[in-house]
Amino acid sequence: MTIFINAVRNSAGRLIIALLPNTDALFMSLLDRSLAAVWHPCTQMKQHEQQPLIAIARGEGPWLFDSDGKRYLDAVSSWWVNLFGHCNAHINQRLREQLEKLEHVMLAGFTHEPVVRLSEKLSALTGGALGHAFYASDGASATEIALKMSLHYWRNSGRGSKDRFVCLAGSYHGETVGALAVTDIALFRDAYAPLVRAADTVPSPDARTAEAGESAVDVARRAAAILEAWLIDNHERTAALIVEPLVQCATGMAMYDPEYLRLARALCDKYEVHLIADEIAVGCGRTGTFFACEQSGIWPDFICLSKGISGGYLPLSLVLSRDSIYQAFYADDVSRGFLHSHSYTGNPLACTAALATLEIFEHENVLARNAERAASMRAAAQPLAEHPCVKHLRQQGMILAFDVSGASSGFARRYGDAAREAGVLLRPIGNTVYWMPPYVLDEAEFSLLGKVSLDALQVSL
Repeated sequence: MTIFINAVRNSAGRLIIALLPNTDALFMSLLDRSLAAVWHPCTQMKQHEQQPLIAIARGEGPWLFDSDGKRYLDAVSSWWVNLFGHCNAHINQRLREQLEKLEHVMLAGFTHEPVVRLSEKLSALTGGALGHAFYASDGASATEIALKMSLHYWRNSGRGSKDRFVCLAGSYHGETVGALAVTDIALFRDAYAPLVRAADTVPSPDARTAEAGESAVDVARRAAAILEAWLIDNHERTAALIVEPLVQCATGMAMYDPEYLRLARALCDKYEVHLIADEIAVGCGRTGTFFACEQSGIWPDFICLSKGISGGYLPLSLVLSRDSIYQAFYADDVSRGFLHSHSYTGNPLACTAALATLEIFEHENVLARNAERAASMRAAAQPLAEHPCVKHLRQQGMILAFDVSGASSGFARRYGDAAREAGVLLRPIGNTVYWMPPYVLDEAEFSLLGKVSLDALQVSL
């Protein structure tokens, strides 16, 4: 049925809508209705006066199609969540099957097959080093869970003074209040400073900070030495160090050598501080291994997962923890339990999507094939590497990024607009352009991505 809507603007310029009883009314576009009714995330809404929304009607593989039929290569995996393309046939089928069985049941006092199987599979992927998955729906919630578990562990262990956290400079771990405490990006954090108990920060091992003659390994060792100096003075009050393994995404795809994680693990053991690995963006094969931590040969005390774990289908996040941490909460005293909950914790449909995602990893040799795709990405980016304004072109698995020097204010918006006009979705972070596509692009699509990225650069400087 066609919906007819009346539209007026109030004194503040806000679009107000109301249903009308007759068919002579103004018919509004979906874009206008969205602006009138939806507050879009991570957006200064006034910018949409000049930059129209895109109404997406359907998706297929790495492509999104708008309501006019124009297609866009989803080179950012719809905010880093989509792994195997839109409307993936295997995930679709598994969800259809689960819909006929169980859509949801609370996980307090109940359980179900999908959540048990998923928890078992994820623990097995760590070789049993971590288990007892605790579920939520989004990445920030997973961060909150890990922070609370760490602090509560030390309290249950009779060391309640260990109630502080340390993070890397430029870190990002989510935008809820606890997650903002360990997020070192002023744009997200400073407006809410009265609510936030800010963590301490130590230098990032970002390889771009290498001094003359230094390698990425040298930078990692230098940053780890500073971390140890900090821990010497502060370990008695510190619950955990939280890191984004190998790639700090939201701060501009800062990449670093696995040596830092090896050293950080040893230091956390030495000074009795938990290590939390936020693999929300970098897990599920993004960096070349299923867990980014695998490239350092270490396991943290907690792993946070979200984004790609459900293949980009449904909200799902989780925290895996060491058994020694789980045991610290196992007691007759209710107050020693981890009394944290979300209504949709362990939702059967979301867990089914995650299981289907893991089945694709198992059956299609995804990690080995991603090594080939990563080589195609590098080849497609080679013309960019030769551009005089491109600096620090870097890659970690299925993440590729470069910085643009000499760009004037508004570069990210201009670049994104130019790429979109050419049929590719790219969303620069400041002066950093990155590719984080689904694991399904072919050679022609990588070539298109490279060409459009270079063309957009030429017109955006």
